[in-house]
Amino acid sequence: MRVSLSLCLNLALVCATAAAGPGCRLRETFRLNGMYRPGDVVFGGLFEVHFLTVFPELSFTSEPDQPTCEHFDLAGFQAAQTMAFAIEEINRDPNLLPNVTLGFHLYDNCVKLAVAFRAATALVSGTEESLSDMECTGSPPVLGIVGDPGSTHSIAISRVLGLFRVPLVSYFATCSCLSDRQYPSFFRTIPSDAFQVRAMVQILQRYNWSWVGLIVSNDDYGLHAARSFHLEVSRFGCVAFSEVLPRDNDRTEISRIVGVIRRSTARVIVVFSTEAYLLPLTEEIVVQNLTRRQWIASEAWATSPVFHTRQLLPFLGGTLGIAIRRGEIPGLRDFLLSIRPDFDPANNMVNMFWEEVFGCSFSSGSPGRICTGQESLEGKETAYSDVSNLRHSYNVYKAVYALAHALNDLLSCEPGKGPFPGHSCAELRTLKPWQLVHYLERVNFTTSFGDRVSFDENGDALAIYDVMNWQRAPDGTVRTVTVGVFDESAPSGKELQLDEGNIFWNFESNKPPRSICSEPCPPGTRRARRKGEPVCCFDCLPCAEGEISNETDSSECSKCPPDFWSNPLRDRCVPKQIEFLSFQEPLGISLTTVSLLGACICTGVLSIFVRHRNTPVVKANNSELSFLLLLSLTFCFLCSLLFIGRPQLWTCQLRHAAFGISFVLCISCILVKTIVVVMAFKAARPDGNVMKWFGAAQQRGTVLAFTVIQAVICTVWLTTASPAPYKNTRYQNSKIIYECAVGSIAGFSALLGYIGLLAAISFLLAFLARNLPDNFNEAKFITFSMLIFCAVWIAFVPAYVSSPGKYSDAVEIFAILASSFGLLVAIFAPKCYIILLHPERNTKKALMGRGVPKK
Repeated sequence: MRVSLSLCLNLALVCATAAAGPGCRLRETFRLNGMYRPGDVVFGGLFEVHFLTVFPELSFTSEPDQPTCEHFDLAGFQAAQTMAFAIEEINRDPNLLPNVTLGFHLYDNCVKLAVAFRAATALVSGTEESLSDMECTGSPPVLGIVGDPGSTHSIAISRVLGLFRVPLVSYFATCSCLSDRQYPSFFRTIPSDAFQVRAMVQILQRYNWSWVGLIVSNDDYGLHAARSFHLEVSRFGCVAFSEVLPRDNDRTEISRIVGVIRRSTARVIVVFSTEAYLLPLTEEIVVQNLTRRQWIASEAWATSPVFHTRQLLPFLGGTLGIAIRRGEIPGLRDFLLSIRPDFDPANNMVNMFWEEVFGCSFSSGSPGRICTGQESLEGKETAYSDVSNLRHSYNVYKAVYALAHALNDLLSCEPGKGPFPGHSCAELRTLKPWQLVHYLERVNFTTSFGDRVSFDENGDALAIYDVMNWQRAPDGTVRTVTVGVFDESAPSGKELQLDEGNIFWNFESNKPPRSICSEPCPPGTRRARRKGEPVCCFDCLPCAEGEISNETDSSECSKCPPDFWSNPLRDRCVPKQIEFLSFQEPLGISLTTVSLLGACICTGVLSIFVRHRNTPVVKANNSELSFLLLLSLTFCFLCSLLFIGRPQLWTCQLRHAAFGISFVLCISCILVKTIVVVMAFKAARPDGNVMKWFGAAQQRGTVLAFTVIQAVICTVWLTTASPAPYKNTRYQNSKIIYECAVGSIAGFSALLGYIGLLAAISFLLAFLARNLPDNFNEAKFITFSMLIFCAVWIAFVPAYVSSPGKYSDAVEIFAILASSFGLLVAIFAPKCYIILLHPERNTKKALMGRGVPKK
């Protein structure tokens, strides 16, 4: 079905077939405020010229009256007049649409969807009383519409007019929901809210405002912006609260919202709302004296003069707002001041404006002064005549020129090269709106101000905003100052440019406030989210030992590498402290000194025994074994030095082998000495003849055999599971304890067990021989020495197992030294005592018990 026929069918919304005759007649006309100028092609317009709409009460007993509009908006009327100026300017331009006169038909939507929809319907269906052209062969009443400024209005109107591809070019509808191909004939010269939200979020990020409140109007503009804002903010911060302004200006609800703002810890409040929704909230803010808040304004109210009063300055001063791009329109001010009242009902908006500005009335029956129509606008400084900060009006100007350029391209089509079926072109007398849509999608021109106008695949304009700051004007009111720009087409990271030195902050410090739920967690801590609260509310917990965080607000702590540990601040991994029993530390020095002292004492005793080797005391107890025993004790003292110092492979292997062999050699000598004592007693009996079987050669062979067995145990141990250096972190994770791993527990146990076995046998034999009749029975001293030796090594086992790190080596050294000194003192001290201090007892008679010679 042809679009022209579809448009004709749309007339059924407002027409009824007349019973008295042919044709289609208007059933009823809407009472709309508007302006009109005829032309070859007419563009429609929808503007917010009044703030409020009053609907009559419905009695259902009589036909309801038409709604009325109140509170004239001078800025909105300026936008409507800008469209009239743009069309007049185009008509004078010989290069744009030559030989075509443009007209306009503008309506006031009164900021109500019901009124806006009636106006849109009136534009597409026309206002003639009857329609005789039932074929709809001519052009429609309007070829395109500038507006509506409201997002909700644009959605509703586009859903209907989009069915007939009537182009709608809005200058103020920013809802991101309109960037959808379900609105194929919708275009706009203002960026989508998606870009506005990004601009706001970048401001929040610039000042680290991660905890913000959100207030939106209860319409498509506010609700869609809220969804986009929540999504964008969630990437770096949180929304402390989100409130929707009531549609009916309910004072109770407004008061509740202000209470929420007051109780919240968020100091930054973002507001997406139109003026009509926001006015009651600002009034309540004044009543409740709510200050010390940083307001972030959306473009719908960032530059609205309604809020620029002395009363609101203490509360809204310092507001940062996103404003649509400011422009300049040469000649607009002169045009605005040149208008005069027109008593044509189709142009009643001019008369209403006149009455508002001069406080008079054209109705003779009205009280007050009567308007003459000759009043001068020259001395009136109002939002209508102020062209220093053109934003909405500049977008209207661009929207009109976009339609005009698209129409110019449409009429400049070369026959046979057109884009329509059969390569046809459009004709002026039969223009269709869908034909204009085709060229609107491709329009591309530059305004006299230097801004490029074009639309992307979603009908959106290029995103560029001014960042505004509300500052105190000389007269005490609010003035908006441009302090930055947001350009979506700029390189990444440079979209937002702010002149921070020119920003006024409405706080005592004149500095930006802090608005965070929780202070950032310093390095060395991690964030722990509070249960039931947003992610921006958290506690800072110190990292565990061995873990660090070297960034602010880290969500996790990372483990240090195996050989590293966290420093006390938990913000850096440092090499672990290496611990081993060192020659430089006091404990190591002490043990080394004692070890060397023991070796020196053994050497001294050995030298005494060598010097007095022919004396009875030395000869009576097998001097050869005594010498070997002293030599082995020297080795025992010296082998303890292998347990001190940083473990190496060779020291780990040698320390236990040297210890085991030295002690076996020592115990073997003692065992053989004990056997000799027992054998000597047996030989003293009349029938005793055992000593010939256990002479010096047998004694040496026995010591060697016992020692070889230990050497075999050590060899097997070292070849199968050799001890090796080991980094032990089991006792203290913050330290690397260098120690020698025994390799094989069985090998180590065999080594100690064999020593213990020989010691036990020696103790048993010596204990049995302790009371043998001999004036100098060595078995008594061996018994005592073995008792000391066994006690030390029995106590060694639990102490060694429970000692951490280097102290296990110290325990083993202590056991070696203690047992060695026990053997040295118990066996050799009595003999040295006689040799050195009582040489008179070092005689054969004394040893035989025949008395000591007197002097």
